[in-house]
Parts: sequence; C-alpha cells; structure tokens
Amino acid sequence: MSELYSNSIFWIDTDKIKPNPYQPRREFDEAKLEDLANSIKQYGVLQPLTVSRVEVEKEEGGLVTEYELIAGERRLRASRLARVAQVPVIIRVGDTAIMKLELAILENLQREDLNVVDRARAFLRLYTEFKFTHAEIAKKMGKSREYVSNSLRILSLNDEILEGLSQGKITEGHTRPILMLADHPEEQLVLFKEIVYKKITVREAERLARKIAYDRVRKKEFMPDPEITELEEEFQEKLGTRVHIDRKELGGQIKIDYFSIEDLRTILDSIQKAVLNDSIKNDMPETSMLEKHIAAVGGTPQKAVVSQSEGEEISLEAPIDDRSKEEVKEDDANLYNISNFSL
Repeated sequence: MSELYSNSIFWIDTDKIKPNPYQPRREFDEAKLEDLANSIKQYGVLQPLTVSRVEVEKEEGGLVTEYELIAGERRLRASRLARVAQVPVIIRVGDTAIMKLELAILENLQREDLNVVDRARAFLRLYTEFKFTHAEIAKKMGKSREYVSNSLRILSLNDEILEGLSQGKITEGHTRPILMLADHPEEQLVLFKEIVYKKITVREAERLARKIAYDRVRKKEFMPDPEITELEEEFQEKLGTRVHIDRKELGGQIKIDYFSIEDLRTILDSIQKAVLNDSIKNDMPETSMLEKHIAAVGGTPQKAVVSQSEGEEISLEAPIDDRSKEEVKEDDANLYNISNFSL
C-alpha cells in the first residue's frame, strides 16, 4: 500500500499539476464545470486533490519536481477556470500505473457520476493493458463478475449508440435488449432509434427485440409473399408503426405494434379516419346503380340467360302477349272465378 505524506495537505501551483493519463472520464459537462468554478471562487477548493510526485530530468541538467493528478480532475479544471493559483493536494508516493488507474476509477465510481461508457472503457484498460481478469476487476471495484462482463459487452455497440448512451438518450438498462440483437448491427440501430424517438421503456424494448429476432427467424423459414409484403408496407405507412401480416392457409392475422395507450389511440384514430374517408368516397345515391344499368342497356330490354342443370336455357325476357283484346277481357273476367280454384 502506498504511503501518504503523513496525510498532510500541501498547496501546489495549478500549472505544475499534469492531467492523469489514466483518467477514465472522457466527457466533462461544461455547464457543471462553470458552476463548480463559481463555487471555488466563493468558497475555495473544499476537498484536496490527490497527486503523485514525479522527478523529471531537465535537458540542461538537474531535476524538476512535477505532480501528476490521480483524483480530482473536475476540481483541477474548475480551479483553472476560476483562475485559482494554488490548490490543496495530498501527495501519494510509490504508486504504479495500475494503482493510478485503479484510484482514478475508484474515485469516479464513488462519486457515481462516471457515465456507463467511460466506466466500461476503464474496465477494458484494466483488462487489456494491465491483464486483470473480470473477477479481479470485480473484486477491486466491489462489484460482481457479471457486472464487469456486462459493462464490457456494452463496448461492442456501434459509435452512434455509445454516444447516445453517454449523452443519456438511453439508459444502461436499454443496452440489454439492444445487445440481444448482437449479430445484426442494423437491427440494433433500428431498435436504438425506436427507443430514443418513441421513449419506450426497457421492458417494451425487450419485447420489441424478441419480436424482431422472431420475425427474422420466421422470414428465414418462409419465403415472403411479395403481395403480403406490399400490404404490410402500406399498413405501416398509413399507421406509422410496424405491422405484420401472418398469412395462414385460410385467412390469417394482422399484428400491429404499439408502445403505449396513447400510441394505441393514435393508431385507432388513423384507422377510423381511413374508414371514414373510404366511406365518403364510396357513398353514392340509391338510384346510382339503376342509373348505371339504364345507361349501360341504353333503355333497351336485354336478354339474360341462365343455364339449367340439363343445359336448357331459360329466357328472362318478358314473353310476347299474342292474345286479342276480347280474349284478354275474358281471361281477366275469369281470373278470380271460383271454378278456376281447386279445393
């Protein structure tokens, strides 16, 4: 264990302190640095920085003392913004590169404001540069081995997703469903954008990831029907969400994705508007069919023929009345005669 200079606090010029080459944090919030700088102007640096002392040989001969930062990067940056000449430090001696990285990571982890990506990159340096196993890193950090392994898996995501994670567009929990699609980067990016733009929860993202994976397997098993694919695309364009048509031997199912009750209401409104528009287009006066028929036949009776089972044709044309006027009167008079009815 490294010795401390009797736990004493020294005041060191800020321009003599070099940044920590093992600093895991890559991004610093400028607005928060400004706030910290204003606080330092008013109250000073309340917590000492931790540095190591380094003797550097000058070109012209002799030695010069420099200090390398171990912990307190934000305080050092804010102090320089506040134009503070000196800051309080605790000097550690005998620290190796591994110990400097370990201390820097621990210091940031204890503050709980090191973002997920920077933490994972720090773990990767311990693993690759200093040959720590996942179990050894976990023990140093007071975490489980699975915690370390899962953190390192995050670095397999593409740069756009990692940037979104660093900026807080998605949470660490959202990376799990994205990593479920590890062999398909284009699908990972689609899911990432769904999460960002539709603000879906981790559980919803997991369900969506499983569905994407299932659909992929299903498409491998069944050749897509171009007509069905075209209809799916039309549905998706109209409804603004993913639509899947499950075609069976007789009939089938239409599955519509939604991510919240509000999303479902929006989809329902879209369907109702589409139905209403079609109804208005197709709504015609009751006489329209008759008018179309009259126009088609040109006012001339046409002969319609229906074929019987024996092949005999039955004419639906009105039969010709070849009776004389007297025969018509006689027939009409006898029409309701009781003798013409059977009892």
